[in-house]
Amino acid sequence: MILQETYTLSNGVSIPKVGLGTWLIPDDKVTEASSEAIAAGYRHIDTAQAYDNEEGVGRAVRACGLPREEMFLTTKVAAEIKSYEGAAASIDESLRKLDAGHIDLLLVHCPQPWAEFRGAKRYFAENKQVWRALEDAYIAGKVRAIGVSNFLTDDLENILEDCRIKPMVNQFKVHIGETPLPLIGFCEDHGILVEAYSPIAHGSALKSEVVGKMATAYGVTVPQLCIRYTLQLGAVSLPKSSDPGHIRSNASLDFVIKDEDMEFLKTVAG
Repeated sequence: MILQETYTLSNGVSIPKVGLGTWLIPDDKVTEASSEAIAAGYRHIDTAQAYDNEEGVGRAVRACGLPREEMFLTTKVAAEIKSYEGAAASIDESLRKLDAGHIDLLLVHCPQPWAEFRGAKRYFAENKQVWRALEDAYIAGKVRAIGVSNFLTDDLENILEDCRIKPMVNQFKVHIGETPLPLIGFCEDHGILVEAYSPIAHGSALKSEVVGKMATAYGVTVPQLCIRYTLQLGAVSLPKSSDPGHIRSNASLDFVIKDEDMEFLKTVAG
């Protein structure tokens, strides 16, 4: 069962290959969605300070009855925080809200504040400060692994040039129609595991004739094909849903996309 399969991060920590994404699921709904996912066999829940639902995710983990070490919790330092002091304080705030003892994976949510996403100002010096706060949290045992999100190659190079601990993960958008192979290759070359958010392209894959035709040929749903695609790229896949049926269906991935179909899907335009 895919939900029991893991990758191994560069520091030896195991991370489940499939996780529940919780973006845009409000705090009063996320506990139920997370609980449904855990009951279905998910052991990886992905949240963030910016999602404003860390408390709800933490409630589900505490109530599930499983040993804490069987669950994998990811959260992210808000993109707008660009100082050591701000990041350090925000990490402690996330630990308080999750109330789960530790964070399994902590990410810098974005190299720039969202209002300036992919803008001219790159925040290289500021991101080094934030990264230092993550390193210190890791050394202190508050978190089991650290990484980044939405970082481009030069953002990663900026951290790698003088960090004490290399990023273990880079979480960014990967889906059929948007497969940034050079960035994926850079991460692989530096031992950085890729996590694919929005594997179903925010739902737009459901409208693709090409994807629909291939899913039918495999006897699977479009979301299942899309999630399987990101897994076969070697990435963690983070499908988001609060619907119990979709949560279960998204984990039914007992099929393999043929090599020639994978190569074709890499070329599909978004």
